[in-house]
Amino acid sequence: MPAKLKDTPKKGEVTRLAIEDAAIELFMEHGYHATSMRQIAERAGLALGGIYNHFKSKDEIFEAIVVDKHPYKKILPLIQQAEGETLEEFLGSATRIVIHELTSQPYYIKLMLIEIAEFNGVHGAALIKEIAPNILPVFEKIVKTRKELRVTHPVILMRSFIGMVLSYMITEIIISKSILKNVMPKNTLDAYVDIYMHGILETQG
Repeated sequence: MPAKLKDTPKKGEVTRLAIEDAAIELFMEHGYHATSMRQIAERAGLALGGIYNHFKSKDEIFEAIVVDKHPYKKILPLIQQAEGETLEEFLGSATRIVIHELTSQPYYIKLMLIEIAEFNGVHGAALIKEIAPNILPVFEKIVKTRKELRVTHPVILMRSFIGMVLSYMITEIIISKSILKNVMPKNTLDAYVDIYMHGILETQG
């Protein structure tokens, strides 16, 4: 009898992910509070009772989505491979990688806004617990090897980098259909990274 492939997902895991995918679609279409467990079950092709074999509540589904569907698992290896002889080149490369991946999965930004607006960030602890052990070493290495840094605390550097990326993406969404979009220069992201690293004032010689 042939051995089962180790990478083949178990039936329960497949069903769990199908529930999460169904919930994402409904949250995007109707919002979190307007979506019911019954709707999620129907979208996932399950009886209502079946969904409770995997999740106790809609809130538990949302938290699972925040952790399981976060794109950092794809982004982290790419950040680690980001190139650049100077800190400016490295951070510019890393930022473009993160922005590209996040915009390829725009649902996550919308889920993040739901998390902030409807949950006041209560699921942030679960996400940080999941990603910090993997991402923080990247910033620890930067602090140790890049002597020109004014920021020497890796957690502060990580937080500021995440804040810079999110602020760029959120403002991009806000202005995407406005007149401001038409007057933005083509290298807006490069300018954003430059402001992040050097501020808005010219260096006084």
